[in-house]
This record gives sequence, C-alpha cells and structure tokens, in this order.
Amino acid sequence: MGGERALLGGNTTLAAMLSEAGCSHGALARRVNELARFQGVVTRYDKASVTRWLQGMHPRGHVPEFIAAALAERLGRPLGPSDVGFLVEPQRPVVVRSLTYGEDVGETLHTLAELGSTDVSRRALLGSVPFVATALMDPQRRWLLWLLEDEQATHLTAVTNSGPAERVYAMIAMFDEMDNRFGGGQVRSSVVHYLTAEVLPMLQRSGMTDRQRGQLFTAAAKLAAMAGWSSYDSAEYGLAERYMIQALRLCAEGGDRVLGGQILAGLSHLATSLGRPDEGVALARSGLVTAKNAGSPLGLMRLHAMAARGHAALNRPVEAAASLKAADAALDASTGPATESPWVRYLDHHYLEAEAAHCFRDLGDARRAEHLADDSVRANADRRRRQAIGQSVLATAHLQQRRLDEAIDAATTALGLLGTVHSERSVQALRDFRTRLEPYHAEPLVRQFERQARPVLGAA
Repeated sequence: MGGERALLGGNTTLAAMLSEAGCSHGALARRVNELARFQGVVTRYDKASVTRWLQGMHPRGHVPEFIAAALAERLGRPLGPSDVGFLVEPQRPVVVRSLTYGEDVGETLHTLAELGSTDVSRRALLGSVPFVATALMDPQRRWLLWLLEDEQATHLTAVTNSGPAERVYAMIAMFDEMDNRFGGGQVRSSVVHYLTAEVLPMLQRSGMTDRQRGQLFTAAAKLAAMAGWSSYDSAEYGLAERYMIQALRLCAEGGDRVLGGQILAGLSHLATSLGRPDEGVALARSGLVTAKNAGSPLGLMRLHAMAARGHAALNRPVEAAASLKAADAALDASTGPATESPWVRYLDHHYLEAEAAHCFRDLGDARRAEHLADDSVRANADRRRRQAIGQSVLATAHLQQRRLDEAIDAATTALGLLGTVHSERSVQALRDFRTRLEPYHAEPLVRQFERQARPVLGAA
C-alpha cells in the first residue's frame, strides 16, 4: 500500500516499542498485513517497510492503527497510533469515551446519543473510528463484576403487550427482518436514528414503573447491539465495537442476562473476525458465565459456537471440538423457540451447521466443512446473507480438496448473491476465498472469476 509521507527525523518511539515487544521487522510487517486483510485492506508490507517507518515515513489510512494493534498484542496493553510515534487526525471525544463501560448510566445515555447523532447526521466529524481489541478487556471486567453483585438479574425477558417498550419491540422485529433479508448495510442508519431520536429520549422521561423502565432499557440495549451488528456488517468495525460496549452497559440496567450473553457473542464474533481470536474466546467465555443459569439453551449454543470459532482460528482442534460438542448439547437441551428468550429464537441447528463449517474450514478439515456448508446453504434459501457466506465457505472447502471447478461455481453463486444483500461480512468471506486462489492464478477459470469479481471485491 503506497502513499506514505515523510516526517522529520526518525520514529524513536516506534523503535522503543519494537525493542520492548521483542518484535522483528518481518514479524511486525506480517502481522500488519494480516490485520489489514481482516478489515478488507490489501497491504504488502515487508521488513523494508518497517525500516522506512522507523526512518520517519508515515503510512496513510488506517495502517498506523494496525501497527499499534500488532504491538499491543505483544505487549498486552492498549496502544494507539500516537503511542507508537505516529501523528493522528483529531478525534471527537466521544470516539474515545464510547470505548468505556460507564458507571453512571446517565453518562452512557449521553455518550450513546452523541455517538449516534454524529454518526447519522455529521459523519465526517467523527474522524477515525478504529477497532481497538485491547479496549474490550475493561468492559468485560466491569460487566462480570456487575454480574457478581446483582442477584436480581432477569433470566428471561418477556416481550410486553403494553407500556412504552411495546412499540420498540415491534420496531426491533422489523429491523431484524430487514437485516436478515438484505444485510446490515440496509438498516444501519435507520436503527441508529431510531435509537438516538426516539428511544433514548424515552428513557429520560419520568412516570414509568421500575418494570417498565427495565424493559425499556433492555429494548434500548438490543437496539444499540443491532446498531453495532449492522455497523459490523457495513465494515464500520470501530463503530460496531463502540455500540456493542454501550449496549452491554444498557443491558446491565435492564438486567437481562440472555441479551448480555448475546452482546458478548457479537463482540466475540467481531474480535475473532478481525484477527484477535484470543479475545474472541475470552468474550465467549464471559458470555457463557453470563448466561449459564439464564434458562436459554439456544443462547448458550451460540456462545459455545463463538468459542469454537476462536479456538479454530487459533488452530486448537481439541478445544474447538469440545466447544462444538457443548454447542450441540445446548441445542439438544432446548425445548423449542417458544420457551426461549426472544433474543435467540432465530437460532437453530442450521445456524450451528454454518458456524461449525467455518471452524472445520479454518482447521483444514475440508470434507466436514463441505458437508456442513452445503447443508447450511440448502436450508437458508430465504436468508441471503447466510447464503452468500455459506457459498463462500463451500467454495473454500472445494478448493481445499483441489476441486477447482466446483470451487469457482460456488464462489460465482456467492458473487451473484452479493448484488442482493448489503453485507460487508459476505464480501469479506468471498475475499478470503479469493486470497486462497493465488496458487491457481494462471488458470483461465480463475482469471475469469477474478475479472468478474473485481467490481465487487476490489483489486486483489
């Protein structure tokens, strides 16, 4: 990735961080390339690139954030671009504040309102909104402390038939349907606007009973989590993280452990997908602690599946298999959607098949990945995002078995689906497959697919 600009003098701060981390130039370059790829950015840095950074060259775009993230992983503490010697564009205070899990829920409402209104109406003023994996540790700790202290936390939250939360639940159902059919990119701005302009002001009003207020906080938490999930689906990874952290704080106010577990599952998915499966596993485990006695086996199933995804990405086949077995047992324990929390009724064995297919793909077990992905694709004809992602996983499973023609057929089907669903996660799944095509680059079939895919996936 070009477009670097020179700074006067060398970057002595970066040099000191490299030394403290015991990180070679080549290792840093490789990890930066990996972190960039996870966010859909193509970079080809090498040890010579690191030498240029040390000499004072400043990489453009989000690359300073990837450098800081790579070193933060090794040092085990949060780092930003300025901490490793790079100049950064000014950020609005809310960009930093929204990474915190506030003690005062009033401050949380203010932070979320400012983040949402700026996001929707004055997006350019937000500046850079990076994903910060190390920022997830403190919200987890604070959430788990609340869990220990609060013995009145709700097990299952029933959707009410009256009161101020009723219409919010109806809107949530509508947003869910749109997200499932057309992708998060189609609903993101509507979710954020409704949360900011309608629901958060409702929480400021007086006259509600404690029960009504708790249900409204739970509904607001769900909407904030949806804002995070749809931001994730739109490749707004830093915003996704911030909305989900604030959702977790609102969820504590509502006392819904099932929803809290699902918010942690979403954060786990985000972290693993962005190259931090270690954090993904930790978040899934926090979710399991949250929801283990909440009376929702389907919620536990998803959390075990998220733990399996993290273990598979870390190439831990034994741990991944154990988590998948636990997910299967939780699925068997469920007595059906009607007895489950409304937040997890969409989960079923086809969902678990799709997640298991990802795990076996990452572990190199192509035959099992193919079988599960094929079943998932057949079962999800009405869910375009699941179809698109499933076809990409199926394409990779075929490729891992050196069945190039079938791999390209599945990938072409996925490419066609991307015209009907606005989902960056679906695009990323197909980009992952395209990366794996590199050894076959000379094949005419591959060249044709790459030409066809370039307008959607960008340059390889």
